[in-house]
Amino acid sequence: MEVFGIALSLFLLIFFAYRGYSVILFAPVWALMAAVAQGLPIMPTYTELFMAKAVTYIKSFFPVFMLGAVFGKLMEDTGMAKSIAHAIIEKLGPRHAILSTVISCAILTYGGVSLFVVVFAVYPFAAALFKEAGMPKRFIPGCIILGAFTFTMDCLPGTPQIQNIIPTNFLGTSVYAAPVLGTVSGAIIFVIGMTWLNYRVKSAMARGEGYGDHKVNEPDIKDDMNYPSWQLSVLPLLTVLIVNYIGNTIAWNPNLLQPFAAMKIPLIVPAVKNVVSIWALIIGLVCGIVLSVVIGVKRMPQGGLAKALNVGTIGSLLAIMNTASEVGYGNVIASLPGFKTIANAMLGIHIGNSPLVSEAVTVTSIAGITGSASGGMAIALDLMAKNWLEWANAINMSPEVLHRIASMASGGLDTLPHNGAVITLLAVCGLTHREAYPDIFAMTVIKTIMAFVAIALHMVFGFI
Repeated sequence: MEVFGIALSLFLLIFFAYRGYSVILFAPVWALMAAVAQGLPIMPTYTELFMAKAVTYIKSFFPVFMLGAVFGKLMEDTGMAKSIAHAIIEKLGPRHAILSTVISCAILTYGGVSLFVVVFAVYPFAAALFKEAGMPKRFIPGCIILGAFTFTMDCLPGTPQIQNIIPTNFLGTSVYAAPVLGTVSGAIIFVIGMTWLNYRVKSAMARGEGYGDHKVNEPDIKDDMNYPSWQLSVLPLLTVLIVNYIGNTIAWNPNLLQPFAAMKIPLIVPAVKNVVSIWALIIGLVCGIVLSVVIGVKRMPQGGLAKALNVGTIGSLLAIMNTASEVGYGNVIASLPGFKTIANAMLGIHIGNSPLVSEAVTVTSIAGITGSASGGMAIALDLMAKNWLEWANAINMSPEVLHRIASMASGGLDTLPHNGAVITLLAVCGLTHREAYPDIFAMTVIKTIMAFVAIALHMVFGFI
């Protein structure tokens, strides 16, 4: 019955999220329902457990969410994100509409632009190109998912997306963890994803299907749109990557936290190495923001800078509160007696005598349940990172492999139909789940399986 109560709570959370209800409001409701059913007092559970864990997550990652959202909004409002996408799509042309859409998304994502901004920046040009090529519009979301939500989000070493940052906080690794394993895995995902999308588009066109008669959110691309040059536009992205790399490779003073420990300030990390990647990304994003303002502010409407900064900042609050609520929910569930059965089952997965399969199954399952890659991974690592680290140390496995597998697994089942990014993507493209989700799901399957293929690559070839 205890496990059933947890399962019911999870079902209700998924159902309400899918129906469009805010997880900020309903995550604590269903967490507390499960807690009360297993004998925990309701108010202490809410204030001392749910809120404590949610606030700890915000304390750890809010600067990354906020600065990432501001940087993305500036890249959007200055026209620089669209300039990069337009240059790539125009250069490759209608014959390579799929490839140009995927590459545009990949470059923007790997450069630090938030996934939501990538969707808004790339979609208009992708739609115009698909229409010119006579390719069915319903395949555009699958192309965007492949380019922005898979290999550049959490596979490639150094990606500044939050899914590659979170493990550093728990495992003491850097964003460049397991570079060979991540690069090889990312390349495989790209090849398989492109093969699938090309096959699907060609098959549909062979049956006589064209772009289709679409009326919702059809883009109006004008030839005289005044974008900055792509050469200038790419500089803020390169700045984020370069500064982030330098911050992750220089030798930081390991005693930087000591003065704050002496003040008896509660620290969120045990050592400097656990927070270096976050500090490096914060500095990189600040540099990218400053450069994007310098390059593009003249192209923004009057008052546009203040608006972009405000909108980006406010938008980040919703994003991090959603994730923090899911983290709070997960920690309440983890405190329940019934969860011990589930946790023991997850930790009991001993395939290959390593923690990797246990980790991958746990992370991708919780990401799928919550509909959030970052939220699912944060919950899983908060609950089990110490166990996986002890296991890895016992068999002389590098924490870098744990980092890369956790990051990749987080971007697997998170893109189920109730995922907020999927719902937003379909709304922007003016398509329904019925029209476009089959190919989004194909990318989900490819990405989920690839986490386990990466484990096999490590075990067989020793890739790190």
